[in-house]
Formats: sequence, C-alpha cells, structure tokens
Amino acid sequence: MNILIVEDNKHMVRLMQTGLKEQGVVSDAVHDSHEALARIESFDYDLIILDIMLPGDMNGFDVCRKLRKHGIETPIIMVTARESIQDRITGLDAGADDYLPKPFSLDELMARIRALVRRGRSLDQPILEVGDLILDPAKHTVERANRSIKLSKKEFRLLEYLMRNKDRVVSRTVLIEHIWGYNIDYSSKVVDVYINYLRKKIDGKHDKKLIHTVRGVGYMIKS
Repeated sequence: MNILIVEDNKHMVRLMQTGLKEQGVVSDAVHDSHEALARIESFDYDLIILDIMLPGDMNGFDVCRKLRKHGIETPIIMVTARESIQDRITGLDAGADDYLPKPFSLDELMARIRALVRRGRSLDQPILEVGDLILDPAKHTVERANRSIKLSKKEFRLLEYLMRNKDRVVSRTVLIEHIWGYNIDYSSKVVDVYINYLRKKIDGKHDKKLIHTVRGVGYMIKS
C-alpha cells in the first residue's frame, strides 16, 4: 500500500510515517497544496491522508474538490484539528471518503484505512507487469520470462515503486525518500548500488533491457 500524507506539521508527519512504517505501510509526505497536486499528478497512490489547514492559497477542501473534478478517485481521509460538524460535512461533500479529527491514534487511523479496504475501493494490490516482467505485491513474488527472481526487501520495494511509475522518470531524491526514508544522506550512492543489483537480477542476460538511466535526472522502467 502506497499512501500520500498532505500535512504541514512536520512533527506530525514524522509520527505518522513512523507508525505507518511499523505497520508495513509505505508513505510519502508533502507539506502544501500545490506540492500535493503535483505529486498526485506524477505518481499513483492508493490513499491520501489530507489535512484541511494547509499553507498557501488552497486548503484541503480545495485540493479534494480539484482532485475529484479531474476524475481522480483515490480514497481520501481528511484530517483536521477543527471539530466543527460543518467542516466534516464540507469535507465529505468535497469528495472525501472519511474524516478524522485530531488528535487521533495510529490504531484509529489504521482502522479507517482498513475500513476503506473493506469497502472495496482501490486499495487492492493488482499484479504489476512491464513487458515480460511480473511483480505480485500480495505474494511478494517477481518473475521474468516465466523465471522466478529472488529479491531482498529493499530491492523488491525499489522495483515495485519503479513499476508503479512505469514510463516515468523517478529522481534519486524521490527514491531515497520513498524507499529509505529521510534519515539517509541524499548524496549517498545507495540508489545507484541497488539499481545495479536490480539490473543484474532483472535484466541480466536479456537482450531487452527494462531498467534505464536518465542521466542527471534519475531512473525509469519501461517495456
């Protein structure tokens, strides 16, 4: 599951990301409305946790309305410190799927996420395919040309993220934040090292190479 957190309180973001990670949930975070819209336009997320009070000229209601207007049906849990019933009504009318007042516990947040899963929304994990490469997130398996490939947890997460964003260039910074978190040195060569691991295992002796470097930008996977 890949979640986007839209919240300007960085301390709260760290708490949520740490808690979600402990539950096996991967998350990205942005801190304002425009950054949120840009990220959602560029990457696919299974769920969005959206704060109402955001800096800038758009609040969470505006972001939610804009997403729904453009046909983006990603489930949204709206959160806020404000307890007004009217705010809850406004959020749900704007297209949010659920509303969670602050402060809340991680257990409650996870319960809300599981509730959306049970409703049959788009939180399932479909099998990912790029050419003859197949990745099954639920079974945690990878195969190419009908040959099983064993990957470490980090290799699997890196490949899954690239495949979820196939035909798009993903920067090293985004990969570091998504796979390794914010506690790693951004000048680290860890991404390049793991990309090389994947190339050996995924592309190997295949004539058709799937993993590509876009010099000075990042990496992408395409068929």
